[in-house]
Amino acid sequence: MNDIWTVLGLALLPALGNFAGGLLAERFPVSQRQLNLALHAAAGVVLAVVAVELMPEALAAISGWTVALAFGMGGLAYVAIESLVDRLQGDDQRQGGASLGMWMIFVAVSVDLFSDGLMIGTGSSVSTALALTLALGQVMADVPEGYATIANMKDKGIPRSRRLLLSASFALPVLVAAALAYYLLRDQADIWKMGMLALTAGLLTVAAVEDMLSEAHESAEDNRSSVLAFVGGFVLFTLVSAGLGS
Repeated sequence: MNDIWTVLGLALLPALGNFAGGLLAERFPVSQRQLNLALHAAAGVVLAVVAVELMPEALAAISGWTVALAFGMGGLAYVAIESLVDRLQGDDQRQGGASLGMWMIFVAVSVDLFSDGLMIGTGSSVSTALALTLALGQVMADVPEGYATIANMKDKGIPRSRRLLLSASFALPVLVAAALAYYLLRDQADIWKMGMLALTAGLLTVAAVEDMLSEAHESAEDNRSSVLAFVGGFVLFTLVSAGLGS
C-alpha cells in the first residue's frame, strides 16, 4: 500500500513545475515565440502521457468499451467546465473588470492541476512507479503552463506579489485531488482505477488540443520549430517513461 505522504510528495511536483515556469516569466521578458514553442512541447508531453501510459494501462486491464466510455466522460467533463469558464469570462468582458479575469485564469489552471492530482492519485492506487512516471510527465508540461499563466497575469496588470501568491496556491487543488483519488480508489477493483485513468486521459487530451495548442497558435504563428517542439515533447516523455520502466 502506497504511503499517503509519498503520494502527496509526487503530487507536489506538477505544482512546483508550474511555479518554476511562473518564476521564469517573472525573471525574463516574455517572448511570444518562446511561449508558442513551450506550449507545443507541453502539448506533446501531455499527449504522450495519454498514449504511452494512461491508455495502454487501462486497455490492458479493462474492456475497450469501458475505456471508451470513461474517455468520453472525461472529454464531456472538460467541455462542461470550459463552458462554465467561458460564461464567467463573458461576464468579465461585459463588466470590463480585470479582477474577474484574474480569477478566470486561476480557475482554469486550478482545474488543470486538479486533473493532474487526480491522475497521480489514481496512478498511485495502481503502483508507485506509475504515479512517479505520471508526475514527471506533468512537471514537463506544467513548466510552460506556469510560464503562460504568469505572462497572462502580467498582461492584465496584476501586481507581482499577487501573481506569486496565486502561483504558489496552485499546489492546493493538485494535493486535494491526489488525496481524494488515493483514498477513494486504493481498495477498489481495477475497473474503477483504470476507468478513472481513462477519464483523466479524456480530460488531458481535450485540454492539450483545445487549450495548449490554441493558446500556442494565438501567441505566435506556427513554423517548423513549433512542430519540432511538439514532437520533442512527445519523444522526451516517451524516453523518460521507457527509462523508468526499465
